[in-house]
Amino acid sequence: MGRYGKILLELSLHERYQDASNANEFFLHPTTVDHYIDKCYSKRCLLHDSNTRKSPQKMIKSITRQFEKLFNKHNDPSIKDDSSDLPTNSSDNGESTEEPTLTITFEVLMETLESITYQKEMPENLQGSVLIDETYVVPPKVLNHFLFVPDSQFMKELEAIQGTTDVHEGSWEWKYSQMPSLIRTVSYTKGATKLVKASKVTEEQTYVKANGKEFAVLVRVDTPHVPYGSTFQVKLLYKIMQGPEISGDETSRILVSWEIDFYQTTMMKSMIEHGAKQGLKESFEQFYDLLGQTFKPANQLTILDKSQMLETLQNEHGSDWGLAVGYFCNFTVASTLFMVLYVLVHIILCEPTRVQGLEFNGLELPDSFGEMITCAIILYHLEHTYIMVSHFVQARLRRAGHDHGIKAQGDGWVLTVAIIEGTNFAPLDSSGFSDPYVVLTCSGKTRTSSVKLQTLDPQWNEILEFDAAEEPPSLLDVEVFDFDGPFGQAASLGHSEIRFLRHTTQELSDMWVPLQGRLAQSFQSKLHLRIFLDNNNGVETIKEYLTKVEKEAGKKLNLKSPHRNSTFQKLFRLPPEEFLVGDFSCSLKRKLPLQGRLFVSSRIVGFYANLFGHKTKFSFLWEDVENIHVLPPTLASVGSPILVMVLFKGRGVDARHGAKSQDEEGRLCFYFHSFVSFSSSSRTIMALWRTRSSNPDQKTDTFVDKTVAFQDQPGKDDKCSCEDVISHLVFEDSKMSKIYSEELPVNVMSVMEIFKGGDFEHKVMGKLCRLDYNTTNWEPVTGRSDTLERHLCWKFNRRASSFGGDVTCTQQKSRVIDGKGWIINEAMSLHHVPFGDYFYVQLRYEVVDSRPGWCMCDVFVGVVWLKSCKFEQRVTRNIVFKFGDWIREMFEFVGREVDGHS
Repeated sequence: MGRYGKILLELSLHERYQDASNANEFFLHPTTVDHYIDKCYSKRCLLHDSNTRKSPQKMIKSITRQFEKLFNKHNDPSIKDDSSDLPTNSSDNGESTEEPTLTITFEVLMETLESITYQKEMPENLQGSVLIDETYVVPPKVLNHFLFVPDSQFMKELEAIQGTTDVHEGSWEWKYSQMPSLIRTVSYTKGATKLVKASKVTEEQTYVKANGKEFAVLVRVDTPHVPYGSTFQVKLLYKIMQGPEISGDETSRILVSWEIDFYQTTMMKSMIEHGAKQGLKESFEQFYDLLGQTFKPANQLTILDKSQMLETLQNEHGSDWGLAVGYFCNFTVASTLFMVLYVLVHIILCEPTRVQGLEFNGLELPDSFGEMITCAIILYHLEHTYIMVSHFVQARLRRAGHDHGIKAQGDGWVLTVAIIEGTNFAPLDSSGFSDPYVVLTCSGKTRTSSVKLQTLDPQWNEILEFDAAEEPPSLLDVEVFDFDGPFGQAASLGHSEIRFLRHTTQELSDMWVPLQGRLAQSFQSKLHLRIFLDNNNGVETIKEYLTKVEKEAGKKLNLKSPHRNSTFQKLFRLPPEEFLVGDFSCSLKRKLPLQGRLFVSSRIVGFYANLFGHKTKFSFLWEDVENIHVLPPTLASVGSPILVMVLFKGRGVDARHGAKSQDEEGRLCFYFHSFVSFSSSSRTIMALWRTRSSNPDQKTDTFVDKTVAFQDQPGKDDKCSCEDVISHLVFEDSKMSKIYSEELPVNVMSVMEIFKGGDFEHKVMGKLCRLDYNTTNWEPVTGRSDTLERHLCWKFNRRASSFGGDVTCTQQKSRVIDGKGWIINEAMSLHHVPFGDYFYVQLRYEVVDSRPGWCMCDVFVGVVWLKSCKFEQRVTRNIVFKFGDWIREMFEFVGREVDGHS
């Protein structure tokens, strides 16, 4: 019998599960054993000199003993390793008889665990809170190996940063309870803090899931040597999951949550929870920073570049044929085509009959009521189909938004918003649809999308840009309206407010915004936006902004170092574009004064304090601040003046724990005192607030004064700078509506002052929200010596029309026949409003003497349509109503001014 032979191994492992009904047997087939041994050798798991020949009998015995250890086939603790029974000296033929040691690598352990826990569900987050939730450009398997491999270089660097010493890391071993899992123990000494001295910490790390793409590690942390450490245990759950593939690269999402379990009740429970939360938060901030230095966060990928995203957007427009098929594939069109085809076939197949009744050759009338009803139904369907075709053609050929495609101008912070689509808008028309359009407002500037006709799920795919600003914007107001004419009080379909500092660049680049409001919340309306904020002037924009603040504050401001900026951004979790302007040591006055630091930047006010480990942190926007005033020093403020910041009602809710009080109007009030230099600090703070709060909308009240001074500016051209309007002065009285008729207690000459182009006219037009009002001089009309003509142009204030819009018009005036009054005819064109080139507005003023010191004023208005439009009646009604209010307000102001001067 030879020395060599074969042995057949058959190993089985019986496991008990929690559910007895699902108990089964974990069976390892002999071929699986051979495959596993080959894998171990192929991965160089056997740490032994391969040139040394080994006895097959001893090798088989060694492998059998290793499998007994691996699968715990014998649970009897009396069984001992019999390796001591084997000789360790060399045999007679010079071969080494020492038994080789089988060491399994971390990769092999993971592969084995994956085959066992593949079907297991990913555990839920722990109840405490989420410490980290970030996506990195790295495969999940690589990230798992990077963090939890024995002697991880990442963990060593993290321990050095956190001051951890005496680290003892155990090896990963199999644990058999309900399911096989890997477990190891790590012990170390945590560095001392302000509240707790250095203490011994023990972590038990257990893999609860691994399938190659998802990993979950539960960590139980015991700190028996800290105060009350024997009464609680902290749990951490690391979850590594596969993220979305970006530009062909795999990504991993790591999510770390925590909770604390108490073994017994203690009065210090809330304090222990707060202290644990603060300690974990600081520790994982360092974890987050160090991990970001090795792997690139997904939100920094070039795939999210603005130009690439917008280029993709521009390719998403559907074809006209595809839209037509979706629009006309309905019962109405199909039934109309069928009935028309049926009638045509009937006419072709019908034989001629004799003429009878009132008929004559060439005309055949219906012979029965059935035929009359059929003709009426066909005409109704044809009319309805014609309206549908007309609406579709108008919607495709006419884009009613004047801001679409306008490029941003200037250097600084450029805001670009792509409006993609909307869903579930409320139906307001009798047809069961709406005509929605979007109005975006940022830093006092407004952009308006086109109007989408007859839809509840509009598709815009439009790009709107705001002109460059010196400081980064904080808020974007979004509101969706239902179109009801250029001057209508359009019904709101929903609104929302986007705060840039609360969203990452990745979130802003593709976000669904839920709309607020009664109608929007009832129908769960949403708007799909892509938002990009870029600085096209680099650091020069920041320097220009600081120069502006310096002039307001009257003091020099220096740009902070990159390190201080970075610390400030991490402290309040701000985006990279936010820059620190100044920070001041001061006290926050609440029930008890709290010493800390006040940080001010271009967009926020933030306060931070750390009193014996108890941290207080809050922030709010400059736009949230309604008023800032100074209170005189008191005994409670230690002889220091108090700077009080009052927020608008409903603003700064996240910072309410830092407010001292809430006034009778529900506004939060924040009190700061004990500044090192109150004068210098308050000047900087007031300058920043004035700079941010001053926007074009807030300056409209001062427009009247500016327009009065307009005529006095030297070198000002008296010619209208707007486009020349086409004069449409063929009036038809039958198509005009009288919108004003009143006898005023002033003479004709006083009323005609509003048509002379002087200071009085500019003052009146300023009250009517007409911006940049400009006129030319009256000149004789060629061939009509008794008629004078001039041109005007202005812009509508946003309060007058949500679209804004420019106006150019021509006025002609002539005396009435008896010479006791004037007639002024005016043709007005509206630019940059929906359907503005479809119509023009005609006005006719008749001002005549009625009795001494009194005059009669009649005003007529009409709308002349150059093209057919579905909204003719709606727009005409809206213009007549709005101009009626303006004319009434204008003559009332004239009456008050004349009475005041008299």
